[in-house]
Amino acid sequence: MAFADNLPINESLGVFVGVAGFDWLADGQAEPLKAIAAAIAAGVVIAASRHWLKKRRDKG
Repeated sequence: MAFADNLPINESLGVFVGVAGFDWLADGQAEPLKAIAAAIAAGVVIAASRHWLKKRRDKG
């Protein structure tokens, strides 16, 4: 399976929309840089956990 198949694009987009939407509702304006940072961080965590779980599953 290729690396691109494991990228959490949908999840990252969901985090971006959620954070930007929450900022917009709470403050009246969205902060896209904060939303992008949160989406990238969530994507990295999801990708790392998928990689770790795949390694763990393959060992045992």
